[in-house]
Amino acid sequence: MNTGIILIGVAVILVLYLVGTYNAFVVLRTRIQEALSGIDVQLKRRTSLIPNLVETVKGYAKHEKEVFENVTKARSSLMGAGSLQEKAEANNQLAGALKSLFAVAEAYPELKANTNFQDLQRQLEDTEDKVAYSRQFYNSNVLEYNSKVQLFPGTIIANMFGFKAAEFFAANEEEKKDVKVSFS
Repeated sequence: MNTGIILIGVAVILVLYLVGTYNAFVVLRTRIQEALSGIDVQLKRRTSLIPNLVETVKGYAKHEKEVFENVTKARSSLMGAGSLQEKAEANNQLAGALKSLFAVAEAYPELKANTNFQDLQRQLEDTEDKVAYSRQFYNSNVLEYNSKVQLFPGTIIANMFGFKAAEFFAANEEEKKDVKVSFS
């Protein structure tokens, strides 16, 4: 009789552990999805600001056509990106194009003094900070989730229910390099 009660107790504890661990995986996976959505919101905000910024700079720097085209192409790539990898690559491409745009702006003191340009630049910088925070938040959630997927005994339950490690939102090698600006 006591052995039966003990076995039932152990079985109940195992089932509760299994349910609790499964639910933890679901919560972590949902946090990752929510964090990725946060990145998307900030990237969309940035892509909305860019046309206004480009139009402001265009008025001062009419002969910098290639810079404007690169920014426009990069913005379109980001808006059309589907996978996490495509978003990361498009984000990196846009960051490089914006660096070129701001380098052009440096050559026009009257543009730098324009309050509209200053406001757009401040909003874009604020958005860049939010993108960085969103990426950090996403990657923190991926770290927690991936650790749980890979550590014992969670790995057993993860494999049983098909939970796979998630992909980090990483900077590419080009984004890690120093920026060189030249006006020659």
